[in-house]
Amino acid sequence: MSALALSARRLTWKGMVMPERARAQDAATAVPGALMQAEEEYRSVMNGPVPADAPLAAQDRLRDIQLIADAELSHLDAEHFLAKLLDRLKGILQGDTAAVLLLDRSRSQLVAAAASGLEEEVRQGVRIPVGQGFAGRIAAERQPVIIGKVDHTNVVNPILLAKGIHSLIGVPLLAGGAVIGVLHVGSLSPRAFTSDEAHLLQIAADRAAIAVQSLLSRSDREAAAALTRSLVPAALPAIGGLEAAARYAPGDGDVGGDWYDVFTLPSGEVCAVIGDVAGAGLKAAVAMGRMRSALRAYALETTDPADVLHRLDRKMQHFEPDVLATVLYAVFDPDQAQVRISSAGHLPPVIAAPGQAAVLADIHPDLLIGMLGTADRHSTTLQLAPGTVLCLYTDGLVERRDRPLDDGLAMLCKTIIAGPPESVCGSAMGALIGNQPCSDDTAILVFRRRPA
Repeated sequence: MSALALSARRLTWKGMVMPERARAQDAATAVPGALMQAEEEYRSVMNGPVPADAPLAAQDRLRDIQLIADAELSHLDAEHFLAKLLDRLKGILQGDTAAVLLLDRSRSQLVAAAASGLEEEVRQGVRIPVGQGFAGRIAAERQPVIIGKVDHTNVVNPILLAKGIHSLIGVPLLAGGAVIGVLHVGSLSPRAFTSDEAHLLQIAADRAAIAVQSLLSRSDREAAAALTRSLVPAALPAIGGLEAAARYAPGDGDVGGDWYDVFTLPSGEVCAVIGDVAGAGLKAAVAMGRMRSALRAYALETTDPADVLHRLDRKMQHFEPDVLATVLYAVFDPDQAQVRISSAGHLPPVIAAPGQAAVLADIHPDLLIGMLGTADRHSTTLQLAPGTVLCLYTDGLVERRDRPLDDGLAMLCKTIIAGPPESVCGSAMGALIGNQPCSDDTAILVFRRRPA
């Protein structure tokens, strides 16, 4: 019986059309070793309908597996998939409740994420410490747990007791060998759950793990994209004597931590920032937002770009020591005749004077924000003759896996001319991005001192 239950991995895989196949492959590695043996024993069964002459128990179990592996479920989005799967599990295991709890690694707690018959767990934001109670024990031991009689000695969630749940069965959600949550089914009446049913529930958990990862990934992408849009200026400020244009293009993968900002100071100076937080997704976007706000605050305290980045670095190393970022900060004088620049490991800007070829500005590259070290930071002053263009950008514009970075920088220099910023931005994006897919975010910020 348990071999038949375990053999459902073939059906589970065949029935899947979800985009997270790579994650599915990771999840598959978490299935018990007996699965592979069972797959060989029942290969002929899994490749066709349930034989009419198979034992009734085997027929029932294979049909249960097919309900879990049903391709119809794969066409649902992650939230509806989980809801439908939980409902089916209640029917298959003759249960009254089913729930999925996800692991919050930062707090070592399980958080109720989806439920059927136990919706109050989700609505009340139930959290269970890993290692405590029923679900916490499953996550800690990474093994199925069956409880024949629920009481205060084996559960810590008061909702389970108040609900009157008598018996419970639960298994870990595994992805790439790591626990990402717990799936459990409960019965209001006495119910002797078996190891075969635990194997069946584990198969369902493997499918649920894929949906959970899809749900979390989609949620993070949407939140990161929304946060990035809110932090990148909708329009650049009007600056007398200085023309400006910008582009931001998210990559094909997760939204990263690329950002730029332009603002004025009470002194009349104009400040420009461009940066790239290491990593991608919501975490990078949140770090980017915090850095943006902190830098603006420090800019009001000192007009020295090196001092601003020094303060920003000190703040990040103290409060967010796991964040690394490159940042280039430029301060234009009120008459725009010169600009002072400090770089925290960021790529150098491109400067193009009228009638001259564009070149990489000769600035001192200091340590990244967040990198341990005590080296001083430096500011470099560049003279801006009327009509001169200054281009700031992130590595997504020039860096590709199939070519040296220097080649990308040379291409950018050939593209930048002392022309209107809007057309310069368009030319740079067209020449270096074009119609090719790009996995990394791209930001470009172009300024021109108005021609005389």
